[in-house]
Amino acid sequence: MGFARTCSVALVGVEGVVVEVQADLEPGVAAFTLVGLPDKSLSESRDRVRASVVNSGAEWPQKKLTVGLSPASVPKSGSGFDLAVAAAVLGAAERIDPRSIADLVLIGELGLDGRVRPVRGILPAVLAAADAGYHQVVVPEQTAGEASLVPGVSVLGVRTLRQLIAVLADEPVPDEDPTELGRPDAMLAGLLVPGAGIGTGLAPDPGEGPDLADVAGQHTARRALEIAAAGGHHLLLTGPPGAGKTMLAERLPSILPPLTRQESLEVTAVHSVAGILPPGEPLVRRAPYCAPHHSATMQSLVGGGNGTPRPGAVSLAHRGVLFMDEAPEFSTKALDALRQPLESGHVVIARAAGVVRLPARFLLTLAANPCPCGRHTLHGAGCECPPSVIRRYQARLSGPLLDRVDLRVQAEPVTRSDLLGQGGRGEPTAAVAARVREARARTTARLTGTPWTLNSEIPGHELRTRYLAAPGALALAERDIERGLLTARGLDRVLRVAWTIADLAGHDRPDHDDLAHALELRTGITRGVPLTTGDRP
Repeated sequence: MGFARTCSVALVGVEGVVVEVQADLEPGVAAFTLVGLPDKSLSESRDRVRASVVNSGAEWPQKKLTVGLSPASVPKSGSGFDLAVAAAVLGAAERIDPRSIADLVLIGELGLDGRVRPVRGILPAVLAAADAGYHQVVVPEQTAGEASLVPGVSVLGVRTLRQLIAVLADEPVPDEDPTELGRPDAMLAGLLVPGAGIGTGLAPDPGEGPDLADVAGQHTARRALEIAAAGGHHLLLTGPPGAGKTMLAERLPSILPPLTRQESLEVTAVHSVAGILPPGEPLVRRAPYCAPHHSATMQSLVGGGNGTPRPGAVSLAHRGVLFMDEAPEFSTKALDALRQPLESGHVVIARAAGVVRLPARFLLTLAANPCPCGRHTLHGAGCECPPSVIRRYQARLSGPLLDRVDLRVQAEPVTRSDLLGQGGRGEPTAAVAARVREARARTTARLTGTPWTLNSEIPGHELRTRYLAAPGALALAERDIERGLLTARGLDRVLRVAWTIADLAGHDRPDHDDLAHALELRTGITRGVPLTTGDRP
């Protein structure tokens, strides 16, 4: 009778649970039993592991074999347990020393020929192993760079099961042939979902994305874009078709600062689980950008699916931008499902297979036409939409959702002088991004020692008691509350925007003009405050 144990990791959303893989050999009719709540893909590992062990030159034990995954109460899914199961079986058969694998965490799928294939979610799995006190992990060679992002963990990347057996048995390691240069690596199919690109959460490379200088006119909208990037404020752009709403939103990620180390790890973990992490780029350093089509379902936006819920668009846009073009065309249920993550910065999905908490702190950007035909605000454009149709169209963006949007900007039609360059082009992305970085540096210095990093994250109570505006600056806001133009949440959001405007202007705290400008961007009522950037008309 032989027994061996090793460890692997089960992922629940983007959080990992260390699973002990135990193998027990007993005399009896040769059989392979796998217990511990495995799903269909994990149950099939019995055939993959058997073929992989035999084709790697090891002998398969002809005894009664039982492999247990503990704790048995945690559902296990995916093929990432193959490597740990094979190592446990070989340890129980005494092909390798069981003590050599007792403190190892092994993650990887096995091919029938013994090759170790990469799987998704390596980074959150290794993070979970490190948090549980494990210091040695074995992963597929293609994902060793991703696993190495976790400090304090020794990572061994293997190409085949033969290499792992040789390392554990202290034998000469065979030199497996790598993929020929210029040829696609078929094993990378386990990492990247087909169709992954800019619309699914990946931002363009620096210098390759669109430039703000391409946008003609729209000085107020450009100013709102800068404020949104500096403070992390949600933005609504309304206006006729062709005014440049989509162009502005696509350029928002390029003026956001690079992600911090902690933010990069958070984003990389989500992208790794979702399968959109580009091979060769183990760490996401740029703010993600996700632009789902208006036919997207509620599950695709907030996450879900059969079995264990998967990250949705709100999680793929974590620490980045979620752009919803033609926002009124989205279903009402899908739009209202955004209300909770907009406030909390995460989304909790409850399914029969379990409850998953996914990060979802994103910058929401909405673009909408004024009516179904889009010509309602144009003079002499011939809008034939009845008033009742216009009201129903605009009501698709519910009041509770709009109350969570800090900046509401009307994108005016582009004039001939702006379009032909006679009125002067706007500032390029580099100039605006530099001001955003300076404003965020002021915010960071002010919020040092607090749990918040952006003005949009500061609770309302702190804004009214700890981070006070200049004396008399709230007079206009108080008047708007009395007139019913502002809610309590709206006042808090106006104060947050005012602090961002003050940071962009270099003020120690918001003054009367900063509050007036924030109120104008919130309510749409002109307060007579001039623009203060290089985009002045």
